Amino acid sequence: MKRPKSLFFSIWLVSSLAAQQAPQPEWCKNLPRAAYSKLERVPVTDTWFEVYKIRPGVFAIYEPHQLEEVISYLIVGGNKALLFDTGMGISNIQAVVAGLTRLPVSVLNSHTHNDHVGDNWRFSDVYGMDTDFTRANARGSREDAQAELAPGEICGALPLNFDVKAYATKPFHITHWLHDGDKMDLGGRVLQVIGTPGHTPDEIALLDEKNGLLYTGDTFYQGPIYLYRPETDLEAYVASVRKLAAMIPHLQLLLPSHNVPVADPGYLPKVVAAMQQVRRGEVKAIDKDGKHEYIFEGFSFLMR
Repeated sequence: MKRPKSLFFSIWLVSSLAAQQAPQPEWCKNLPRAAYSKLERVPVTDTWFEVYKIRPGVFAIYEPHQLEEVISYLIVGGNKALLFDTGMGISNIQAVVAGLTRLPVSVLNSHTHNDHVGDNWRFSDVYGMDTDFTRANARGSREDAQAELAPGEICGALPLNFDVKAYATKPFHITHWLHDGDKMDLGGRVLQVIGTPGHTPDEIALLDEKNGLLYTGDTFYQGPIYLYRPETDLEAYVASVRKLAAMIPHLQLLLPSHNVPVADPGYLPKVVAAMQQVRRGEVKAIDKDGKHEYIFEGFSFLMR
């Protein structure tokens, strides 16, 4: 049955007003973060992502419309490129990467929580840490993915044609297994895998020593650092941050995986000192969603 144009307009108007009146999540009101105004933005057609050029051959691929504010990194060498994390899998990061480089692209994850491996399945060459945790997460997960769409998790609109009910972290195949200390040569750019277990058993950082860059994954970022999940090992976490802090003489910049893609290496010893204060009982926690948040300047710990 053909409906009158006035009916279509009324439906559109009601939908538009409902969207405008939907409550905006509190975290969303703080965007855009001020640090991004100082970075070089690279135009991309997919509005789910924002891309920033951090250094020559280094691109931060940011997802500002979901609470995690995940950042994946495309690192380009002379012969090939590495995508360090593939994000939420809510929109197609592979298409964004294809617009940034024509070189062959491999994938390596900072760890295998769902918000960092969402588009792994789109790539044929995937590196992974040789742990049982990695193997388990490579099988995919629907429950963790669906939790990312809960009320208050999304800022703005999801991509057109995105199927909320079908959203899941799809299984992916790991083609190469890595260990602490392994190196990857992209052609004029060598990256060293630094095992940093703690947040997860398979957490890593990635060191580009020649250029003074350290990709810290979820071991450090400016914001609440999640240390409350069952797979978290606090003893291992402290040892890993100490390990990274010892590299400061060789570092110019930290590139974390959430919120803001650039940070001063001087944060690392501050994280070590802050954790010591927490464990000595010198810092009072704030209750947050059934967890305890210990707040410091520029970061916090979210713990049980």
